[in-house]
Amino acid sequence: MKKLDKLIIRSFIGPFLLTFAVVEFILLTQYMLKYLDELVGKDLGAEIFAELLFYFSLNMAPVALPLAVLLSSLMTFGTMGEHHELTAIKTSGVNLTRVLLPVFLMVSGLTVGAFFFNNVIVPKANLKAYSLLWDIRQKKPAMNFKEGAFYNGLPGLSIKINEKVNDDGAMKDIMIYDHTKGGSNSRVILADSGRMYTDFNDAYLVMELYEGNTYVDEQTGGMRNSNEQFVRQEFEESKIVVSLASFDLDRTREELFSDNKMMKNIQQLDVVTDSLRRYATREKSLYSPNVDPFFMYFKADTGNVKNGIPIGKVMQKNLPEVSSDVMALATNKARNIKQFTAGYVERLNNTLRDANNYEIEIWRKYTQSAAVLVMFLIGAPLGAIIKKGGLGVPVIISIIFFILLYVMGILGEKWARESLIPVGAGMWGANLILLPIGLFFLYQARNDSSLLEVDFWRKLMTRMRRNKL
Repeated sequence: MKKLDKLIIRSFIGPFLLTFAVVEFILLTQYMLKYLDELVGKDLGAEIFAELLFYFSLNMAPVALPLAVLLSSLMTFGTMGEHHELTAIKTSGVNLTRVLLPVFLMVSGLTVGAFFFNNVIVPKANLKAYSLLWDIRQKKPAMNFKEGAFYNGLPGLSIKINEKVNDDGAMKDIMIYDHTKGGSNSRVILADSGRMYTDFNDAYLVMELYEGNTYVDEQTGGMRNSNEQFVRQEFEESKIVVSLASFDLDRTREELFSDNKMMKNIQQLDVVTDSLRRYATREKSLYSPNVDPFFMYFKADTGNVKNGIPIGKVMQKNLPEVSSDVMALATNKARNIKQFTAGYVERLNNTLRDANNYEIEIWRKYTQSAAVLVMFLIGAPLGAIIKKGGLGVPVIISIIFFILLYVMGILGEKWARESLIPVGAGMWGANLILLPIGLFFLYQARNDSSLLEVDFWRKLMTRMRRNKL
């Protein structure tokens, strides 16, 4: 490798790592904000948050990589053009294509690596991330007793604390409705004061109550009219121990989530897609036999004979006379045919939509990887044209092209899902539209074009005015 190649690669690696980290952080933050309400207040611990962020960061990597390559290539070659390094290299007899070659080979390696990462690592990361997110959603919020309000988070208990004395769990004026033995408020505990703490490695909640009474309604069939059905027990000290197992984070078996399309690689997705396509084809072929019983066939003799059987003689039956009963029967049959057909078409469309969704995931693994190379072909020559480095103009241009890629990708995916266009065309459309733009920028950069300079457009407008005159 020549010294020039090493210089260019070193100039590219630094901005690439920086921009990839920044873009990954921004996308991850934006994605996690959707689940923020479900994560806070559950006392999950730093290790659970770290695990969830790690898995989702792997999920975001294929999305962040194209934008990072676009921005870093713009910054790298824009800085080299701004400092006249590209001019010096071209003066020495090296053309722009040769200058871009080492970074192009590096980005090509990133493209191949991104494909295998998207096909092998991302499905496993999705499986772990979304199974963990499901368990977090099912976890109860951490205990939060508010003064003067009932807390119903503990199983079988409804607790009201009117005053918290300090942060050590001391409290006053306590009311507890105990439903652990069934019944509606048949057991009530009132206490003047108490203390609350956890024991056995936070596995149990202990409530020590002082100076109170327990009221029990012991209504049974034999004591319904007795004066002894209500019992009051006075105590100086009482202790209630409640298991906190319901507040633990129970992990669900990951195999239960493995049927989702995001958790499958290309081979697995291809099997499911083929099965759904075959099912849809079979459903189409079965429509006519299923709808035939709704129709009544009459004599239609065409005079043709095949194998001794007159063609067109389906049923020897004369047309009935038109009456209100016949019209009602015909209306009901037409309504039944309409309902049957509508349900059949809806089921068939759902099957085709599912098949399209799985096929979209197949193509996504290819298109997201190819977008890395397309973004480089746009960013590198464009940086050489604008000759601006740093985080100013390159960031603006990168955002514009990334938004174009994202919007066109969303539109293509939507049209492909609804079978308006072939799935492959919808998923590859964004890359195929942006690729000629990148090649055009490359052509302009090789010819030292001043396409994006103000003087170019000023001279062009002046020339156009002169031609009009």
